[in-house]
Amino acid sequence: MPRAVYVLAIGIFAMVTSEFAVGGLMPELAGGLGVTISQVGYLITAFAVAMAAGGPLMTVALVRIRPKPALMLLFAVFLAGNVLAAVAPSYSIMMVARLVTGVASQAFFGVAISVAVQLSRPEIRGRALAVVLNGLMLGTLLGLPLSTLIGGQFGWRAAFWAVGALTVVAALATMAGVPRLGRTDGGDGDFRQELAVFRNGRLWLALATSTLIIGATFAAFSYLSPILTQVTGFTSKAVPLLLVAYGAATVVGNFVVGRLADRHTIGVLLSGLVLNTVFLAGFALFAHLSVPAVLAMLGVGLVGVTMNPAMAVRVQRAGNPGPLVNTVHASFITLGVIIGSSVGGLVIDRFGLRAPLWLGVGLAVLGTVSLLPELARTRARSSAQSPAQEHAEAATP
Repeated sequence: MPRAVYVLAIGIFAMVTSEFAVGGLMPELAGGLGVTISQVGYLITAFAVAMAAGGPLMTVALVRIRPKPALMLLFAVFLAGNVLAAVAPSYSIMMVARLVTGVASQAFFGVAISVAVQLSRPEIRGRALAVVLNGLMLGTLLGLPLSTLIGGQFGWRAAFWAVGALTVVAALATMAGVPRLGRTDGGDGDFRQELAVFRNGRLWLALATSTLIIGATFAAFSYLSPILTQVTGFTSKAVPLLLVAYGAATVVGNFVVGRLADRHTIGVLLSGLVLNTVFLAGFALFAHLSVPAVLAMLGVGLVGVTMNPAMAVRVQRAGNPGPLVNTVHASFITLGVIIGSSVGGLVIDRFGLRAPLWLGVGLAVLGTVSLLPELARTRARSSAQSPAQEHAEAATP
């Protein structure tokens, strides 16, 4: 595994820590900026929308730049956004800061994943993607509690200064550890080749599956805290420890999926969706019982967002490993986050706190259905290859 792949994970860790920081500092931000908790919630929504809509546009602007300079430019934009957040005198300035960091973060994901693919041999690309995406898992496991702890001890501005310092460290590590690479468009500047892959229906189906997988997972994850306290009966002090356990489960799951993603891409996605359906349904049915609820929550951690390496491999095979395809894929993943969290909130108002879990079940079932055409295609290809293999074996002396 090239060492540069691990360096890329540091950058993603910084991006994800900034993304999650607002969620962990909502009361402090509301008090410091003189707004309500719901208005602080809009900062999270703005970050996600900026990722989904602005990330691909930023990638288009960078497509003629070599990957390493593109990464450094994105670090600079992201750092500027975090510094602006740290000094923001008003809510409107903070909103601008979140939009800037959201756009840079999404574009960084796409370029970093593309660089990891370029650096890795074809047979280990799934593992390489898992290493890079461990930055995302560690952001859940460590970034959120650390930013919350720093913000609680030294004020919310200190949390964004800390993310800024982490960004500088990641940028210096990238400058020293990531080699110079050629442009993924082959250096001829023909951006039409990047766009042409989006005529492929298989690519759009793969993007839809990714959206449904993440939507199912975030329908549950977005509301773990109120479910665990108000339905299961845990104290608020126990919730951070349970979320750390959830984060640890995502790290383990990401490692396992990364090992299997190259050779068993569709099988891993199918197994993950089926298991996630079972875990989400079990969580919904037994949320009032502490042990089954925790086991189901950990199960969702193992087979939910951890499908990312297999999702990325499938999307790249249906399209290409270029930064635009990877950034658009990241946007569809963000769309899943938006759907899971926003629709989950709507169903809570009408049906109660278990409703997002059942929403997750429905989205996971739809995700499984979206895999059926690819499964049929894979079986047809295997059936067509078998007679040819038998003929070759029979002709071998």
